[in-house]
Amino acid sequence: MSKRLSSKEKISRRLGVNLWGRPKSPYNKREYGPGQHGQSRRRKLSDFGVQLQAKQKLKGYYGNIGEKQFRRYYDDAVRRRGDTGENLIELLERRLDATVYRMKFVPTVFAARQFINHGHILVNGKKVNIPSYMVKDGDVVEIKEKSRELPLVLDAQEQVERDVPEYLTVDFEKMRGRFVRGPGLADVPYPVQMEPNLVIEFYSR
Repeated sequence: MSKRLSSKEKISRRLGVNLWGRPKSPYNKREYGPGQHGQSRRRKLSDFGVQLQAKQKLKGYYGNIGEKQFRRYYDDAVRRRGDTGENLIELLERRLDATVYRMKFVPTVFAARQFINHGHILVNGKKVNIPSYMVKDGDVVEIKEKSRELPLVLDAQEQVERDVPEYLTVDFEKMRGRFVRGPGLADVPYPVQMEPNLVIEFYSR
């Protein structure tokens, strides 16, 4: 495991969950936080602590999004009609890096971010190298033809623990997918329970 990936796995251990559902996650062997005090008895969290942990879990799942950017997603979710928690989940799932990950073009959301940054992804036939780009209903996302045989891409398709969710369609022969519609919380295949309602409570304090 690379040093970069290993450091990301500390997020899972700190939060006490196998955040991405990886069968080889270090959390499966060490179900306690990193560092010399990681095995100390966990204190019972306050209401604020529970809300904070829910926010950290959601941020971490999407590649540890920065606080300023995550707060903007919350503000946008509040402005939209409907349930704010559902709106927040939909906005996060519309990120291009999340979409590329969901389509099983790459094995991790961190790899998706790097893959997009390096110019391997096209949206509606045009190169997009911004991981936070917001995908719209009907947008076609595909891997550039020269990048389709990269080991990273081939490895991702062999992952049996992940399925493509119903709000996306994917043609693996052409390495092309379509974002059909914005999902709700129940549509998103999180490997652990997410609680966007607690995230909303955190920001609305």
